[in-house]
Amino acid sequence: MRHGPAVRRRKLGEELRKLRDRAGLTSPEAARLVGWHQSKVSRIETGHSGAKPEDVALLLSAYDVKEPQLRLLLEALAETSGESGTQWWHAYRGLLPPQYRDFISLESQACAARTLETSVVPGLLQTPDYARTVTRATLSGLPVRKVDSLVEVRLARQEVLRAASPLALSAVLDEAVLRRTVGGERVMKEQVRHLLEVAELPHVQLQVLPFEAGAHMGLTGAFVIFSFPNIADLDVVVIDHLASSLYLERKEDLGQYSAAFQRIQAQALQPGDSLNLIAGIR
Repeated sequence: MRHGPAVRRRKLGEELRKLRDRAGLTSPEAARLVGWHQSKVSRIETGHSGAKPEDVALLLSAYDVKEPQLRLLLEALAETSGESGTQWWHAYRGLLPPQYRDFISLESQACAARTLETSVVPGLLQTPDYARTVTRATLSGLPVRKVDSLVEVRLARQEVLRAASPLALSAVLDEAVLRRTVGGERVMKEQVRHLLEVAELPHVQLQVLPFEAGAHMGLTGAFVIFSFPNIADLDVVVIDHLASSLYLERKEDLGQYSAAFQRIQAQALQPGDSLNLIAGIR
């Protein structure tokens, strides 16, 4: 188990090493091409040292990597990508803890996300009032101004569903998510209506895991699996806790969580039946 930045450094290093091998270069040869000491190349490839996006771009040019999407992804995976002023969440840097910034960075780079939620509506699908109620409940004592800012962040994250190349989202919601009254009847009616609207997007699939399904593999808690374009090995499982997040990226972990999500999907209602249940609850 690793924290987000360590996961990204290691995965970035692994991919850069593969591309160097594909180019037929040794580590010393690559270092000479870009004007570095060989140890810098080694530290980046082993994940012991971070790399700036411009460093990654230099290496990719040396390795004759021309695929635009691959170059963009690997440059975005550089350690400083989440801290750059060109990213919208940089404006909230003083408010957001590092693990949340890293989560947003991964979310913004991913091409697909599979998520199981057992307690609350996923952040990408929350309405402003629902998000505000959840934020107040989980972070009690925050000034109103900070709560409002965190809600702004939550809503800004949702732009990945409206982008030119939108995030493909598959979400399974335990029925308890829909039955729990968060913020009162008015807030919940608006939230349920919003779920039905978002579910109409072709890249969004919602399923409900009904109470009658009984025990299931998701009883241990919610999780998200992020997938990325071009490089399947970059998939990451994120598990949120009250004060931190865990990032799982070993193939064994990814396989286990992917299999668990498939089994949970099989236990859940089909999308059409799920939407009928959601509409009935509304």
